[in-house]
Amino acid sequence: SNFTYIFLISIPMEVSVLALHVILENKEGLFDGLPYLIYVSREKRPQYNHNYKAGAMNVLTRVSGLMSNAPFMLNVDCDMIVNNPKIVLHALSILMDSQKGKEVAFVQCFQQFIDGIKDDPFGNQLVIEYEYIIRGMAGLQGPLYAGTNTFHRRNTIYGLYPHEIETVIKGKSEENILIQQFGSSKEFIKSATHVVGGSGYSANDITPSNFIEAATQVANCEYECGTFWGNQLGWLYGSISEDVPTGLNIHRKGWRSECCTPDPIAFTGCAPGGLLSTMIQQKRWASGLTVVFFGKHSPLMAMLFDKIQFRTGLSYFWSTNWGLCAAFLVCYVALIAYCMIANTSIFPQGLGLWIAISLFVFYNIHTLLEHLTIGLSITNWWNNQRMCVMRTTTAWFIGFLSAMLKLSGISDTVFEITEKEHTTSGADGNNADAGRFTFDESPVFVVGTTILLVHLAGMVIKLLGLQPSDSGNGSGIGEFICSTYLIVCYFPYLKGLFGRGKYGIPLTTICMSSVFALVF
Repeated sequence: SNFTYIFLISIPMEVSVLALHVILENKEGLFDGLPYLIYVSREKRPQYNHNYKAGAMNVLTRVSGLMSNAPFMLNVDCDMIVNNPKIVLHALSILMDSQKGKEVAFVQCFQQFIDGIKDDPFGNQLVIEYEYIIRGMAGLQGPLYAGTNTFHRRNTIYGLYPHEIETVIKGKSEENILIQQFGSSKEFIKSATHVVGGSGYSANDITPSNFIEAATQVANCEYECGTFWGNQLGWLYGSISEDVPTGLNIHRKGWRSECCTPDPIAFTGCAPGGLLSTMIQQKRWASGLTVVFFGKHSPLMAMLFDKIQFRTGLSYFWSTNWGLCAAFLVCYVALIAYCMIANTSIFPQGLGLWIAISLFVFYNIHTLLEHLTIGLSITNWWNNQRMCVMRTTTAWFIGFLSAMLKLSGISDTVFEITEKEHTTSGADGNNADAGRFTFDESPVFVVGTTILLVHLAGMVIKLLGLQPSDSGNGSGIGEFICSTYLIVCYFPYLKGLFGRGKYGIPLTTICMSSVFALVF
């Protein structure tokens, strides 16, 4: 009874009615009886914002509060699989530690994939990110919340600070405050009062009929209106990357988090199996994180006015400025092409140029050693390097533009679900099609093809000597190296220009990109 398990299943539907299928807890005291098991399909109506995954998680939290009100919750996405049957014991040993357990808000397990293609051709298996970034954050205030494979302490989800016991809300005079915080359900307020008051609670006094009625009420699409849900309680709204602002909101209150990396690994799952699904996922993340970076949950504000430590704040800067990095990198990419075409330079001459080249070489040696140290191959390193360039200048850049439109009030962000189909090759890469780049008419590929065509044109103009005469500051080896490196990174796109079927870039995409390149 210490745990509530929350499994999130995405069901695309415009309007849905709440459906509850319940197997109530064994009341006879038999140890082999079934625990609570529930399936929730929450109510959705077009006139109410259902807030995507964050809204679903808050509904599940309230329903579980009526069922068991367990002090801990396990959050697992529907594409993840429990691989270690003792992971609950591992997590409990952290959360219930007698010395520092009460300071831990959540325990984060790594995401690792059972169907990852050999050498990670699409750069989406997140091995380096977890091994160095997330594990490194564990030495500060703890890792960020990754959205799945996480054990939560319920009272942190309810907005409490470390060691805080809310005793003042037990009086009847505070009923209006409780309704404003948690909503109008008397049964849920009763369960929440026990959580924030620090006392245990059992839902055994709720009859099945009353439970269904109360659960239907808290899962209603109107229930959260005028409450703290999504703003100060539960999973936070306002970004389609709900995990980062939710975790940041927990850390800013002074809570810590911990990594849990048992052997065997705790959870495995499915990675995006193709280029398009990878780009959709990256675009969604970049858009949501950019909204966080410039929004009210910015890590800068948390560093200045809350309890986020300086280095933890820098770590959150890294995780939320993807879109901003993309904007600068696209500007640099365009500037390099302009220099090649207009015969001008942005790099210093002589020794200054070699300083820049040395920094570039040292950076690549450093990232190569990071990969080799944890047993990854050189091919894996190169795949991640080229995908870093491609996704930053395409998916992240479009995500940045989408976030800017949202922040300016012009357009809202569209939530696109990532397809995570099982590959038939597995990790050994026996399938000939595994890892091959496929294309369609997505705007992501228009941006990438435009960048490639512009740089190919710049190279041709330089090599054929079609540049205008310079006044002693023409483009040189620095611009040539940068443009060559970019074209090498975009080599899959170059092959796609001459490919056929799904392995070739569609003619409409090539035509649109050609027009944009010509305008440039």
